[in-house]
Amino acid sequence: MKDNIVLIGFMGCGKTTVGEKLAADLSFDFIDTDQYIEEKEAMIINDIFATKGEEYFRGLETSSLEELISCTEKTIVSSGGGLPLRKENAELLKKLGFVVYLRVQNETVLQRLKGDTTRPLLACENPAKRVEELLEFRDPIYEVGAHLVVDVDGKTVEAIAEEIVRNYEIMRQSKKEDKGIGNE
Repeated sequence: MKDNIVLIGFMGCGKTTVGEKLAADLSFDFIDTDQYIEEKEAMIINDIFATKGEEYFRGLETSSLEELISCTEKTIVSSGGGLPLRKENAELLKKLGFVVYLRVQNETVLQRLKGDTTRPLLACENPAKRVEELLEFRDPIYEVGAHLVVDVDGKTVEAIAEEIVRNYEIMRQSKKEDKGIGNE
């Protein structure tokens, strides 16, 4: 595992906001995988979905993870909501760094994303039902793919970041002890 923190979770859970806070607090770099892909493709995600399809986009996510594993250290990586769904991506995420699942409730997602037209998976007749279905399907996948699960509802960005840093430091310390570093 590389010395990065990777944030996974459903759209609207706060990956970008929490990621930027963590990057500032730890003096790490910050990468959002969706922005990374948009820059590489010179196209926004909605247009990639519309012109090339979801499978093409999911392939871009996998290749982006492989690239990030080879070139990042001390980086906060905010992943797209669907990125961990592919088995190979879940394995790559754990190689990339300490994976944190920011778990969010349906109501919070709907409140945060109200009026947001940039989410292709919510461009449907009943977004509330769609969020419920997607969360029900994705939650166990996110949990299995994470080293740590943090419930975000009702917490400040600062409190979430503190919980992640505390657990990240514990993990780093235990890895040092496993290697015999820092033992008296």
